[in-house]
Amino acid sequence: MTDAMIGSLGILALLVLIAANMHIGIALILVSYVGLIALVGPHAAWGMLEVVPYTFISNWTLSSVPMFVFMGYICFSADLTRGLFDAARLWLARLPGGLAIASVFGCSGFAAVTGSSVACAAAMGKVAVPEMLRNGYDARLATGTVAAAGTIGALIPPSILLIVFGVIAQVSINDLFLGGIGAGIATAATYIAVILIRVKLNPSLAPGISERITWTQKLVALKGALPVTLLVVGVLGGLFGGLFTATQAGAVGALLSLGVAALHGRLTFPVLKRSVVDTLTTCGSLFIVTIGASMLTRFLTLSGVGYMISDAVDWLGASPVLLLIVIALVYLVLGMFLEPIGAMLITLPIFLPLVANAGIEAIWFGVFVAKLLEVGMITPPIGMNVFVLSSTVGKSAPTDIVFRGVFWFFVADIILLGLLIWFPSIITFIPSLM
Repeated sequence: MTDAMIGSLGILALLVLIAANMHIGIALILVSYVGLIALVGPHAAWGMLEVVPYTFISNWTLSSVPMFVFMGYICFSADLTRGLFDAARLWLARLPGGLAIASVFGCSGFAAVTGSSVACAAAMGKVAVPEMLRNGYDARLATGTVAAAGTIGALIPPSILLIVFGVIAQVSINDLFLGGIGAGIATAATYIAVILIRVKLNPSLAPGISERITWTQKLVALKGALPVTLLVVGVLGGLFGGLFTATQAGAVGALLSLGVAALHGRLTFPVLKRSVVDTLTTCGSLFIVTIGASMLTRFLTLSGVGYMISDAVDWLGASPVLLLIVIALVYLVLGMFLEPIGAMLITLPIFLPLVANAGIEAIWFGVFVAKLLEVGMITPPIGMNVFVLSSTVGKSAPTDIVFRGVFWFFVADIILLGLLIWFPSIITFIPSLM
């Protein structure tokens, strides 16, 4: 049996194990280890299993991941994000679909303290969806808005997806964060446009707010949003201002979030325990996947399958747009079944050389991939944001209603992906300024 055949069988076995609901990280490690035994023998395979996990996880840049995750969970568990939505609600209530637009702003703000689309959907879901339903909003618009807006969490820094991409692709985390800001703003603007157009065409989707809102209420609401706003400014301002690195920014953010929660009297033992446990669970699962992906990279390289696939689609490099369309289709399909980081880590060893040969900028490609993967978070059959939102809100948000609600946002995302390809400066403009 040739090395390429062993590699091909390994990929087939990986797909079967994932379809059988095995944890993607365990599937990656198992397939890679058995494949390496077949290629180089048990001794060399065991040596690689001993070395690869430490070599990858000891990367200093990755230490920022648990810190940013912890910062997000502290803000979520201590309910520090409610003020963001309340302020946006009072200031935007008079716009058509004002509460839905406020949800988009709330998700964008929360994204800057968590970097996770699932956390965004869960946090805003328990705050914004009940408020919209109470004011007579259509359930599809209310739930679809929050599920879709949660995906902004993977674009606005500190994005966990972008950190992992930066480590794998060996590019600047800061530049990826800056590029993510442009894509995040474009996404938020697109979603707001969808809400405005839909409500203008069908006002019954979002009845007007009859409540009289005074300037005093608006100013008080801004005060409620101040803690998280200062946290975001402190972390991102220091990061982009050169006061500390991306790795240090994670530690600063975690410390500041503890301080903000303590000042508001919300840093209780249950909050701290829940945040620590959630952080350990999330990061443990994430690091198992990254270790498995690193093992798979070595397996594919030794088997020659990676080069074989690259050669098979190398002709696409002559047309960067065609190459990006094919990559987009692959990620959109994978996003229907796999969680984003797993899908990204499985494919990057194959796609990175292709985009480099096609002259596509790595910073732009990283943000583009993050956007593609987050679209998968709202597409059936496994739209993670949809299921998280449905479980958070309860009976008022069954999954079929949420999936119907995100349809128009999905259409807007596809249009935006096309715009990102034709106008790459949407992503690269802010990094070029810095």
